[in-house]
Amino acid sequence: MKVTSGVGGWPGSVGEQAKRAEAAGYDIIGCGELSHDSIVTMTLAAAATEKIGIQTSVTIAFPRSPFVLAMQSWDIQQLSNGRFTIGLGSQVKGHNVRRFGGTWSPPGPRMREYIQMMRAVWDSWQNGTQPEFLGKHYTYTLMTPNFNPGPLDCALPKIGLAMVGPVMARVAGEVADVIMPHGGIMSDRYMREVLLPSVRAGLVKSNRTWDDIEINSSGYLIMGENDSEIEQSIEAMRRPLSFYGSTRTYHKVLAIHGLEELGLKLHALSLNGKWEEMRETVQPDDILKLAQTSTYDGYPDFLKEHREYASITGFSMPQRTADERERYHAIMQEVQSIEPQRVPRGLEI
Repeated sequence: MKVTSGVGGWPGSVGEQAKRAEAAGYDIIGCGELSHDSIVTMTLAAAATEKIGIQTSVTIAFPRSPFVLAMQSWDIQQLSNGRFTIGLGSQVKGHNVRRFGGTWSPPGPRMREYIQMMRAVWDSWQNGTQPEFLGKHYTYTLMTPNFNPGPLDCALPKIGLAMVGPVMARVAGEVADVIMPHGGIMSDRYMREVLLPSVRAGLVKSNRTWDDIEINSSGYLIMGENDSEIEQSIEAMRRPLSFYGSTRTYHKVLAIHGLEELGLKLHALSLNGKWEEMRETVQPDDILKLAQTSTYDGYPDFLKEHREYASITGFSMPQRTADERERYHAIMQEVQSIEPQRVPRGLEI
């Protein structure tokens, strides 16, 4: 199983962060896209490293054209000698329209076309095919020699796709290489009852199998040294859950656990900027309905039992002392030694 670490923040520090992650033995470094550009971040990470996988987690797609992102991904793939995965996310309507100044349309069909056009662009560069992609949302029919960077000497970039709902999960099963469930608000039950069956439907539609994709481990997981630390971590989760739970896009996750009323309360409070009251609204019992728990030492066994479908995971624990760092790396290596089944239980193809 591959273990991921994160880099980010101001660009000046990204190279050193990436070097440390590679030296520490991680398999993949990823970055989000909040207050800094993910493409710039991953370019710097690729330039500073030699073997670790490079992945955006995620790049917001719709404010960029698929051609522009195809070109940027092509360049990072060449720079990294084949280590790049471009993880795409749609973001919600409010951010696309009010923050990015863009447009909005049903995100599932649009994302399918977005990825198909990126692959069409790459096909014309790699194999010399004619650009003939005609979609409802995107069109690619022109490529002249001046704008063609030429083929890569390595594999094409992989495409990952983030999701919260079943429509995007199905699209991911159809056209993506890496399945990236939204980690901010996700439960194991929602993964198994909603997202993974939808991914399977997409795989079947495209005549693919579980072997054709990688899946990031997902589901609220609270970790600690012992029960006391786990209880403290539950308390710390009240604020992030109040943030994600206030967004209607994520209410479908709450609903499957009978927490619809909580989502509505959080949304109403967010409209009035009552951030502290939002945190107090989330109770520990609410969190326990969504989350699973594990000790650090028990994490490898937890993955085998509860994340049999995943081939990529994150892992963190305190590393304040030399002994803690040594133990951390021992557990990480145990995780890396896991041979994942990659097929969700009950969802064989």
